[in-house]
Amino acid sequence: MPDTEPGTAESDTGPSGGSGSADSRERIMRATHCALCGHGYASLTMQDIADESDLSKAALHYHYDSKADLLRAFLDYLLDSFRERTSEGTDGEKPFERVRTLVGLLFEPPGGDADAEFRTALLELKAQAPYESPVRERLVAFDGFLRGELAEGIREAREAGTVRGDVDPEAVAEFVVTVANGAHTRRVALGRTTDCAETHLLTYLDGLRTGGPR
Repeated sequence: MPDTEPGTAESDTGPSGGSGSADSRERIMRATHCALCGHGYASLTMQDIADESDLSKAALHYHYDSKADLLRAFLDYLLDSFRERTSEGTDGEKPFERVRTLVGLLFEPPGGDADAEFRTALLELKAQAPYESPVRERLVAFDGFLRGELAEGIREAREAGTVRGDVDPEAVAEFVVTVANGAHTRRVALGRTTDCAETHLLTYLDGLRTGGPR
């Protein structure tokens, strides 16, 4: 999550595009993050989000018709942010190291332990996916991005001879994402650390190397 303070000018709230519109979006997304941390998903209101920014509730409704519209936009924002973090974090790395770095990013949210409330709110939001197709579509897109990045890295590593030829990139990616999702759910619901899951996933990946332990 962004760790800088939102801007203060409210004159840039128009939806016509340009730097003003981009600045307003950033401010609203940051306010949404703070409001989710403070109130959770179920009881969150547009006023709660407005209270975390320098924008009025009317200004929020100028951009988003409802809380549901805003939260869908927030999920898009999270995906864009994670794509950016992934690109920056793995830039210039060899394929296999890129995979290991991506696993590390999955277990290292930018807010650290201070974002426990946000992880809880996000799990609440994910729980709406079976009932709200727009939420489900965005979670499917995020899941597909993760699996795609992991599978591509494993495939390239296999072609480079770093990973064994019998390794199925798609199966590895599916396994890694499934374990990571389960670990995060247990962390929120049961208070369990994700350290063990991360360590064992990295050990599992190292075992896929050519000449590595099976």
